[in-house]
Amino acid sequence: MTRLVVGLGNPGPEYAATRHNAGFLVVDLLAQNLRAAYWKDEAGAKVARVRLGEDELVLAKPQAFMNVSGKAVRRLLDSYGVEVDELVVVHDDLDLPEGSVRAKRGGGHGGHNGLRSLSETLGAGDYLRVRVGIGRPPGRMDPADYVLEPMRKEAFEHLVDGVVPEAAQCVMHVLEQGIESAMRECNGA
Repeated sequence: MTRLVVGLGNPGPEYAATRHNAGFLVVDLLAQNLRAAYWKDEAGAKVARVRLGEDELVLAKPQAFMNVSGKAVRRLLDSYGVEVDELVVVHDDLDLPEGSVRAKRGGGHGGHNGLRSLSETLGAGDYLRVRVGIGRPPGRMDPADYVLEPMRKEAFEHLVDGVVPEAAQCVMHVLEQGIESAMRECNGA
């Protein structure tokens, strides 16, 4: 069986240290932990393939901007024969407190342009999600500016050293134990 984990983010070095790239950071850590040999360009995404027990695990980072990332995800699903309800998507979430991680199945896009693109391309499917909390912007700051601004060094280090490993563990829990177990474990319920 093939499993597909997609991290949402924006391509390019100018976005590498932004909150909106939390999904990319988690998928990068998974690739490192699972000893992915290399990334290749496939279906509009950077793709790394590894073994996870008896399964093939495909890790992907769409290389189109967030608001049109659904097209690459659709091509990957079709290419690997993965059903929408087996897809795991990792993304940043303004509505979760900074530093929190949650797993869930389905739901709306909540104004997140990457999730909106997935909804438009995949339908309302109940794909699995690992949500990385980034909190709300301070004051009256525009949420788009907040998610796309480069983070201060300390905040970025906290994300990379604390939250990203927790989110990667949550993804592994989803893959190995299922979404219900992951929701109990990752969501603290």
